Amino acid sequence: MLNIAILIAFALVAAAVALNFWRLLRGPSTLDRILALDTLYVNTIALLVLLGIHLSSAIYFEVALLIALVGFVGTVALCKYLLRGDIIE
Repeated sequence: MLNIAILIAFALVAAAVALNFWRLLRGPSTLDRILALDTLYVNTIALLVLLGIHLSSAIYFEVALLIALVGFVGTVALCKYLLRGDIIE
């Protein structure tokens, strides 16, 4: 039962990643693209966690944590650049 649920979750999260990538490419404004990038890395984290559960491996959880940290810093840097024009004050 759990394997079927994980496979369905894989399919749904992969569809969400595809839709986020489409919004990243076609977004009408820069803010839409930043939001799509932020949501894209969150969905990537969900895929890695699902893969870690499916394969019973802890390394995927550590990679998901690293992507979360890098994604947060990247989103903050992009937003700061958009507001002020530079990242370092």
